[in-house]
Amino acid sequence: MRALAPVLGAVVVWLAAISPVAGQGLVLEGTAQQGGLLIGHSAPGARVTLDGRRMLATTAGDFLIGFGRNAAAEATLRIVYADGRREKRILAVRRRTYAEQGIDGLPNAQVTPDAAALIRIRADAARIRGVRAAKSSVEPHFLDGFAWPVRGRISGVFGSRRILNGEPRRPHYGLDIAAPKGTPIGAMAGGVVVMVDPDMYFTGKTLMIDHGHGLASVYAHMSEVLVGEGDVVAAGQPIGHIGASGRATGPHVHWGVTLGRTHLDPALVAPEPTGK
Repeated sequence: MRALAPVLGAVVVWLAAISPVAGQGLVLEGTAQQGGLLIGHSAPGARVTLDGRRMLATTAGDFLIGFGRNAAAEATLRIVYADGRREKRILAVRRRTYAEQGIDGLPNAQVTPDAAALIRIRADAARIRGVRAAKSSVEPHFLDGFAWPVRGRISGVFGSRRILNGEPRRPHYGLDIAAPKGTPIGAMAGGVVVMVDPDMYFTGKTLMIDHGHGLASVYAHMSEVLVGEGDVVAAGQPIGHIGASGRATGPHVHWGVTLGRTHLDPALVAPEPTGK
């Protein structure tokens, strides 16, 4: 893994502890559990598949594996090396229990958006899907390590879900970090800014960064955005400020991480900094 340059302010850099997997040149970093991310390192020119699906690998043999909120208990990793050798690994994926909160007796308007709101919600969702479906950068920015975007109070965790008037809502696919309005937000890793939206219905001022090979991060509810689409950013570089834009009850940043269409837990991608 390449060395990380220092980052600004209170942003904390995480370099994943290497977890060697016995075998022919395969090393995995990260956490094999629901919501987790693995960074794999194999030999140059290797062909990598997960459950039969081809994984993008760098010429040096680096690749990514992501496990969604409800990932199966096992995944099969196969590697065909350039010299013809083959390796198979069964990855045990640790299961998790997610919190649920039931709230009853709410007015219908707080549970079901009106027609005008639905139009905006669907348009926002379509734009995000389009950005995620676009071809990701082949530059492996993720190899430089990860940083928390800001320090603060954790006000929302990955995977939790509310049940409003008996109707299950969509799970929370991110980590909410509360901090005073105007607090700088840093990029979790180097990459290219691929989306900036000034006013999404739910998330307000929203920004997305492509970190290469399908790995992306999103930052929502900002009061100000400091970068534009197409900008190249470094890990920890200020990209915006904490706010409460969109449907937010107080100043915080919603920090999300995806690998392709798979939502990951930011707290597993970049474990919480210590020494607060």
